[in-house]
Amino acid sequence: MKKKHLLPLLFLLFPLTAITAQAQNEKEKEIESETLEIPQRYRLRVSFRDKKENPYSVKRPQEFLSPKAIERRKRLGIKVDAYDLPVTPKYLRALEQNGCTIYNVSKWNNTAIVEVGDTACITQLAQLPFVIGVKCVWIGPKELSFGKDADPFTLAALLPGDQEITEGLEALRREELEKDSTNYAYRHKHYGSGFRQAEMLQADQLHEMGFRGEGMTIAVIDGGFHNADLVVPEARILGTRNFVHPGYSVFYEPEDHGTMVLSTIGANQTGRLVGTAPAAQFYLLQSEDGNSEQIVEEDNWCAAVEYADSLGCDVISTSLGYYKFDEGRNNHAYSDLDGQTAANSRAASLAASRGMLVLNSAGNEGDGTWKKIGFPADAKDIIAGGATDSKGVNTYFSSLGYSADGRVKPDAMAMGGRSAVISETNKVRFVNGTSFSCPILAGAVTCLWQAFPNKRPTEIIKAVQQSGNFANHPNEVMGYGIPDLKKAYEILKK
Repeated sequence: MKKKHLLPLLFLLFPLTAITAQAQNEKEKEIESETLEIPQRYRLRVSFRDKKENPYSVKRPQEFLSPKAIERRKRLGIKVDAYDLPVTPKYLRALEQNGCTIYNVSKWNNTAIVEVGDTACITQLAQLPFVIGVKCVWIGPKELSFGKDADPFTLAALLPGDQEITEGLEALRREELEKDSTNYAYRHKHYGSGFRQAEMLQADQLHEMGFRGEGMTIAVIDGGFHNADLVVPEARILGTRNFVHPGYSVFYEPEDHGTMVLSTIGANQTGRLVGTAPAAQFYLLQSEDGNSEQIVEEDNWCAAVEYADSLGCDVISTSLGYYKFDEGRNNHAYSDLDGQTAANSRAASLAASRGMLVLNSAGNEGDGTWKKIGFPADAKDIIAGGATDSKGVNTYFSSLGYSADGRVKPDAMAMGGRSAVISETNKVRFVNGTSFSCPILAGAVTCLWQAFPNKRPTEIIKAVQQSGNFANHPNEVMGYGIPDLKKAYEILKK
């Protein structure tokens, strides 16, 4: 995933009042780049043998699933099973007793991500009777930069005065907002710049029929959501969680990729930008680390998906994908695109089996050396979304199928060439990427499912595929094509 520069560091080093006074009384001084050696840290994926000695039971799901998650399973005839059981708490306590800090946990993969200061403990952990494997999935930095590109979250953890830093972040992000005064020649008085991306899928027709996402909950799993609460205030955000920097607000993260993604679905600004599911409810979950590309991000993603399930989310829209990492030994191969090799691909398929509808961007590698879809776009029983331009022609960057086991990928296409979004500075921008075609499609499909709440995700997916303009001749470029969701509605109605 493309990285962004981080926010300037000045406000992290001094109280906000001092920053304001300095800005008023003298020209801004450039902070010299300094580094501080910090202890090396590692994150390990510990795989457990079983879930024995577990105090939880599938007969008491209310102890680990929300009422909404339980209701979804009942409505769709899905039983709570061993996958749903949390990881055995006794195993986690044993890891802590061996000097590990628990970072994230995946009950579906039966793994825990732990942070340690020495990889020598890998052998020690591997000898525990309930452990079947230990793998290093993240290597932390050896030095901490105090320059303009420093990681504010690492600094906040090391510097005193966390509350002061938080207040500075809050004030700065409000000050940096710029009201968008640009006049666009809107094609539609209601949808504004988002008209074509909604019309292409016939999402506007579903809206006119009364299906705008009411009562549906979408989990958006992405990078940071900088200023999302300020620039898309009408979005019905039920909650947030940061799986990269636990305890820190996703709204303070310097990355606004998630903000733009959310706007394509949840914006409801008449004449400016209306998304494809403007009445839906949202959880915003961050799993992407903008500072590096390491395989631990797949584990972060798994934890976020399971959290979304436990909350009872109906739909997951995620514009993330992986295949190449900073540590080359963890790179994926084409043969891994089978929907079950990568940890996040397995989790995506399991989410589908729990009754959630998962949509993942196909990837932007069509003109790169990899060419193919990424992980978890290869997962089974999900929708991998590719990108077209406004005329319905595939974009040059949209990743290609098929999966390694011969399944048609991508599954569906939507507008990802010059998609209209709202940025962190409250401007309507036009951007490229399957990162945006996927949520546009996700919002529209959410409205379709709203119309048929008792249909299983696989039934919704099949209708979407059958309504595509390439349904009769699906291929590795367009998949089943651009879906006509009004047609999909008629298919499901039969």
